[in-house]
Amino acid sequence: MLRYLVKRILILIPVVIVISIILFAISKAMPGDPVRAYLPPTLREQYYERAYEAMYKRLGLDKSLPEQYFRWIYNFIIEGDLGYSSMHNKPVADVVATPMKNTIVMNVFINICYLALSLPIGIKMATKRNSLFDNTFNIVSLIGWSVPSFFLGLILIFTFGVKLAWLPMGGTPNTYGMGPMDSIATWARHLALPVATLTIISLASALRYIRNAMIDALSQDYIRTARSKGLNEKVVIYSHALRNAMIPISTIIVLTMFSLFTGAALTESVFAYNGMGRLLLRGITQRDTMLIMSMNLFIAAINVGAVLVADIIYGLVDPRIKLK
Repeated sequence: MLRYLVKRILILIPVVIVISIILFAISKAMPGDPVRAYLPPTLREQYYERAYEAMYKRLGLDKSLPEQYFRWIYNFIIEGDLGYSSMHNKPVADVVATPMKNTIVMNVFINICYLALSLPIGIKMATKRNSLFDNTFNIVSLIGWSVPSFFLGLILIFTFGVKLAWLPMGGTPNTYGMGPMDSIATWARHLALPVATLTIISLASALRYIRNAMIDALSQDYIRTARSKGLNEKVVIYSHALRNAMIPISTIIVLTMFSLFTGAALTESVFAYNGMGRLLLRGITQRDTMLIMSMNLFIAAINVGAVLVADIIYGLVDPRIKLK
C-alpha cells in the first residue's frame, strides 16, 4: 500500500506543477493593472505615482515572470503565504478562513444527505427496473440534470422562503451569544435550502451512474449462479452485485463529494451564503489576482486529491485490483 501511495503521489506532482503554471499564465494574461486595484482612487495625484512604484515593487512585479512564479510557489507551499487580497486589503489566508469554514459546514450536510439517498435509491432503481419507482426517479434525475442550480435555488426560495415563509431566504447565520442548541437550529434553518439545492443537483447524475452500474452487475453470470444456489436476494444484491459495481460508483461519489468542498459559486451567490464559491466569483469580478490564483490552486489540489482517493478506494472495494 505504501509503495502504491508513493507512486501515485509522484505521478500527481507533475500534474499539480503544470496546473500551477497554467493558472499563473492565465492570471498574467488577464487584462487590467493589478497595482491600481490596490491603490485607493482618492489618492492625490502627486502621491499616486510614488505609491504606484512602491506597490509595484512590493508585489514583485518588477521581477521576471519565471522569478515571479517561483516566488509565488515558494510562498504558497513553504511559507504558507497565499498573498495579499486587493479586494479586502488583507492577507488572502485571513480572507478565505471564514468562507472555507462555512463551505465545509454546508458540504458536510450535503454529503450526508447525498450518500444517504443516492445509494439506496440507485440500487432500488436497478432492482425495480422499468417499474413506477424507477421511471419516477429517472424523470426526477433528468429534470435535476437539466435545471441549473441557480434556477432550482430560486424556486426553493420562492416556495419555502417567500410563499410559505418557513425558512430564511439566504445569508449566513450570526450565532454569536447563542447556546449550542439554538446555534445548531439557526444553522440548520439557514442551510436547509442551499443543502437541498446542491443535494438534488448531485443526486441527478449519481442516480443514473449507480443504476446503470448495478444493472450491469446484476446481469453477470455470477449473479445467476448465486441465485441458483438459493441465496437470499438481499445477499445477492448487497454482497455480490454491489461489491462489484462499486468501482464506477465510487468514482462518481468521491469526485462529487470532493468537488462540493471547493464551493458552488452560483448556488452560494443565489443564497448570499459566505462560502468559497461566492468569494471566488467576487474575486474574479474585482480582479483580485492573488485571491484567484490561490483559490484555483487550492481547488486543483482538491481535485487531484480526489483522484488519489478514488484510486485507493478501487483497491479497497475490489480485491482483483492489487495496490502494488
